[in-house]
Amino acid sequence: MEMDDSAAHPLYDGLNFAPASGVSMILPAYDEEQGIGPVLDQLHTVMAHTGRPYEIVVVDDGSRDGTAEAVLHHIAANPTHPVIALRHHANRGYGAAIKTGIRHARYDILCITDADGTYPNERIPDLLARLEEGRADMVVGARTGDHVRIPPLRRPAKWAIGQLANLVAGGKIPDLNSGLRIFRRTAAMEFFDILPDGFSFTTTITLGMLTNGYLVEYAPIDYHARVGKSKIRPIHDTLNFVQLILRIALYFAPLKLFLPLSMLLVVLGLVWGIFSITILDELADVSTLIIEMAAVQIAVIGLLAELINRRFPSQARLARSRLERPEHAPALQSNDHDKEL
Repeated sequence: MEMDDSAAHPLYDGLNFAPASGVSMILPAYDEEQGIGPVLDQLHTVMAHTGRPYEIVVVDDGSRDGTAEAVLHHIAANPTHPVIALRHHANRGYGAAIKTGIRHARYDILCITDADGTYPNERIPDLLARLEEGRADMVVGARTGDHVRIPPLRRPAKWAIGQLANLVAGGKIPDLNSGLRIFRRTAAMEFFDILPDGFSFTTTITLGMLTNGYLVEYAPIDYHARVGKSKIRPIHDTLNFVQLILRIALYFAPLKLFLPLSMLLVVLGLVWGIFSITILDELADVSTLIIEMAAVQIAVIGLLAELINRRFPSQARLARSRLERPEHAPALQSNDHDKEL
């Protein structure tokens, strides 16, 4: 069944941060038969107490278990609950499921959470309040509360990736890839073309917004043990996260990568030159010159990359400027591969 997107995406004044009338909750799910029912019940309870319009967009990302049947059973048992059930015919990834949800979302304010019961969804009203006060463009539930259950094997890699991300963003990020966050659809659309289909969706939108001057606020939350089996592959996903952060740094803040590397080579060249004179009694002039020239070339490449990045506005930024003017607001295209259950 195709959806009419032209009437389903109310805009807001991006400069005045006028609150939207409702919230679209996007719930990606892959083999979450055990956890998705209780999560849907919890979301309905939480949002019903806010007294505002809402919808829950469930995107089944090609599950092999009974996730789709569990969602349909919930809809049949609760016909008044505003649930939209979508399904990918094959597993396309966490980020792809969220992007499908964004395409079909009715409201401008978007909330994403997980279907495995790990996030304290009762904190969603608090995050909404922070967003609508106009203090931030995105509010992230940072897993820094008193009760956080992150597996020990993931902590070292998480710390190392966090330090690299802090360097790129130019400040401390309490939680780089939390799956509980609220943001405006118009802000997300600026980065839509570069948002990946995998687990790094949240990492990309976080760094993208931070390096482009958006205000991102963090609220400490707890993080519970999940229901069901984790889909994280520690080594594979860690390497992908590192590659992703480097790619984002090249895209948004190239000098923050090239300049430290250039300075490192300058210092290395000086140390090698001094070492060759004092220890070898002869200046290794050729190798020292090669190291120093490499430092200069890397610095020049970084400056050129920064100039290109700042000089030419991206197509996404131009799209955002059109979205902020209702008279030129384009309707999003429906993806033919995203079908309702």
